[in-house]
Formats: sequence, C-alpha cells, structure tokens
Amino acid sequence: MFSRQNRMIASLYMVGDAVLALASYWLAYSARAHFFPHLGEFWNTPFYTWIVPFIPLIWITVGLAAGIYRDILEEDWRFILWNPVKVCAICSLILFALTFALRALYISRLLMSLFAAADFAAMVLFRLLVRNFGGALRDTFGSVRHFLIVAGTPGVPEAFEIAREIESNQGRGLKLAGFALVDSTPGGSEPHSPPSQAPSFSFGRTGLRGSYPVYALGQIPELLRRHVIDEVIFAVSRDELAGLEETFLLCEEEGVKTRVLVSFFPHVISRVYLERLRDMPLLTFSTTPENEFLLLLKRALDLVMALVLAVVLSPVFLVLAAAIKLTSRGPVLYRQTRCGLGGRKFMLYKFRSMHADADQQRRELMPLNEADGPVFKIRDDPRCTPVGRFMRRFSLDELPQLFNILKGDMSFVGPRPPLPEEVAHYERWQRRRLRMQPGLTCLWALEGRNKLNFRRWMELDLEYIDTWSPALDWKILLKTIPVVLLGRGAS
Repeated sequence: MFSRQNRMIASLYMVGDAVLALASYWLAYSARAHFFPHLGEFWNTPFYTWIVPFIPLIWITVGLAAGIYRDILEEDWRFILWNPVKVCAICSLILFALTFALRALYISRLLMSLFAAADFAAMVLFRLLVRNFGGALRDTFGSVRHFLIVAGTPGVPEAFEIAREIESNQGRGLKLAGFALVDSTPGGSEPHSPPSQAPSFSFGRTGLRGSYPVYALGQIPELLRRHVIDEVIFAVSRDELAGLEETFLLCEEEGVKTRVLVSFFPHVISRVYLERLRDMPLLTFSTTPENEFLLLLKRALDLVMALVLAVVLSPVFLVLAAAIKLTSRGPVLYRQTRCGLGGRKFMLYKFRSMHADADQQRRELMPLNEADGPVFKIRDDPRCTPVGRFMRRFSLDELPQLFNILKGDMSFVGPRPPLPEEVAHYERWQRRRLRMQPGLTCLWALEGRNKLNFRRWMELDLEYIDTWSPALDWKILLKTIPVVLLGRGAS
C-alpha cells in the first residue's frame, strides 16, 4: 500500500479506536449500573467522568507506541486479533495504575473489566467489518485506481515487484491495467496498433496471480484515450529516461499521475513528492489535488448535503415531475452518458426539458450552434418545452444529479461532466480536466455560465484543479446560489 494511503487509513483507524473506546466505557458503565447494582457499592456518575478525557488519549498513544497503525493489513489475523489484545491489555493496566496513583479506590473493578472486554470485542468487530465490507466503503468514498507499469529491460524485476504489491492491494482499490515495455513489442504487435489488440500473456514465475496485457510504448497515447488509466509507474533505468520524456509529459498534460523509481524526470507543472510502496521509494508527479484527508472530507460533505437536499426538495421533485408529465410526452427523467473521473462513463440524470425526440433533431439544428469547440448550445433552443425552458433558466433540471452525487459519480463542485463525443475532440491539455471529480458548478458558473467561450471554460476548470481547496469549494457554492436564483447566464 502507498504510504499516503496507509497514513490516511491509519488515521481513520485511530479515530475509530478512540470512539469505540469511549463507547465501550459508556456501555460498561451502563451494564455495571443496571445489571450488577448489588455487587458492591457503586458510586454516582460524576466520580467516573474524569476518566473520559484520558480514554482516547491513552488509547491512541498506546496504539502509536505499539505500532499497530504502522502497517494496515486487514487480511492479517495478527492485525485483527493480536493488536486489540495488546492495546486493551496495556491500556487497562495504565488505567488501573492511574486509579491507584490518584487513590481513586472507589472505581469499580468490575466496571474496568467490563470496559476492557467490551473494547476488545469492539476493536475486533470493527476490523472484521472493515475487512469484509471495506469494498463497499471504498466504492462510496472513492473509486478503483487503475495502474499502468512502464518497464525498461533493466527494470523488469522491479516492475514485477510493483505489480505484486498492486495485486496484493486489490481489496484497497488498486488494480493493475497492464504493462508497457520501453524497447520491445511483445507478441509481435505493431507499436501503434490499437490497445484493444494488445496481447495478454502470463509472466511465468514472477509471482503474479493474473495475466495482463502488454503494450508497446507507442501505444500509450491511444491507451490513455480508450481506457481508464489513473496512474502510470515508470520502472526504468537512468539511461532510458531521455527516451521517455515525451511519454512522461503526455501523462502530465492529460493529468495522469506518474510515479518513477528514479531520482530525476522532466516536469513542468506537476507537484513532486516522494512516496513509498512498501520499502520501494517512488518519486511521484501529480497535477491534481493530493490531500487524501481533504478529498475524503469533500466526499463526506457531498454525501451529507446531497442526502439532506434530496429529502428537503422532494416536494419540488414531485411538482416538477408532474409538470413535465402533464405538459409533454416522454419520460420525466432524461438519461445521458457522460465522462466522469479519469474518463469513466456514467449515466447522468436530469429532468427532461426538451421534447422526447430532441436528440434526433440535433443534426438539423447544428448550423444554429452558438458555442465554439466541440460543445453544442443554442440560446433559444426550439426543442425546449415551456416547462423545460423555465427549469433550465433556474437550473431546476439539474436537481436529479443529487442522485449522481450520492452514487459517487459527481460532486457539488467540479468541472462539468462532458459527453464522450466532446472528449474525443479535446486537445491534450484539455483532457486534464477529467482528472477531478465532475460537479454541478465550478468557476465558470461565476463568469456567466453559457456566455464563456470553450477555451476560457477549459482554462477555468484547470485553474480550479490547480488551486483547489475546501475553502474554494464553499466560495464557489455560495457565489453560485444567487447566480442560479437570478437565472443569470442560463439558456
């Protein structure tokens, strides 16, 4: 597991263990007071509350000192059973010693024993739940990350070692997409043949569990366009760096995170940091936000806000659905395939604002297109229904995308998800906008929404990616509200 990911998961375990310790103390106190009141004298609540602040402090300190958060290995039974035994035993001894040192002899020994047993059970159950249902949590808070390994002839053993580590972390969302070899064309394929024709073969005694496609270096540009590749890892020698400069800059321009096993590589706008995959140092270049904690917070806020708004606005949903159904033929919802994070395809939901045959009329109306670039926009689109025109003016047709946010396809703030046919006409530098979760609004919404030309739209999306922070998200959200309510820049 990558060290940054391990630190984030370890922090979540620390918080979880501290919360479970507090909950176990409350449960033990309640059990002692209600089920065993006759077993000796039991003092009132105020005599026990002073212990509460010490519980999370002692638990986290002991856990850190014992190293249980150093390597998060859910598949290892020592992590599931032995670590909780170790922490609960040491923490219980410290609490007993603390009560003796403070001469708090009124503290119930039965309470402390119940507390230790409840906390041990809670820690084990917590780890088992994460191990068995971690995939569902991962799908909620983040998607699978696909890796391509670029290997030179001297770097093949290191490439296999990286591949084995990625395979061993499939449960944490890491997936190996294949290999690209620097100076050979495996299986006799042509260097520029489509990636779909790349051969797949087993690597023999390399320790890999599966077989993966092997591409030539010249296939990478087309591979990035046709497949979801989130990160590219270069396992090459120093002598091969000069020949890989164009490939590296291609990944950077498209916003694909790159990692290298060498100390130098050309870059222009990437943030560079050193990360480890187990004990292998990787120099990492990224042109997208990398703070996992803040991105996790962004996702959590998206979930809460979308759920609350979906409930609060449910009467509005019903009114709009009835208005659409009563005034025009066709379904209430309009579904359209869009490109999300990394080019992933997903189904976007909107209230239908046009006649049912609007897509068939698009080619006839193409000469009236008012937008530049690969985008199609008409200010007074004749395909819109009266209800649809009203909804579009105040962006009410976008409300069903709250369910896209709940599914994890979108966020409240981010570049708008484009159509696949639009992405096909992107220039290379424009494809980097696909490396951030798409959203309902972004910086372009504050500059007139549909009044912007295509290039300025793309520049604003990249500016958002380069300067992203939670504060920027809130600034955009707060400034978008009056823009939407007043219907400025909508069509």
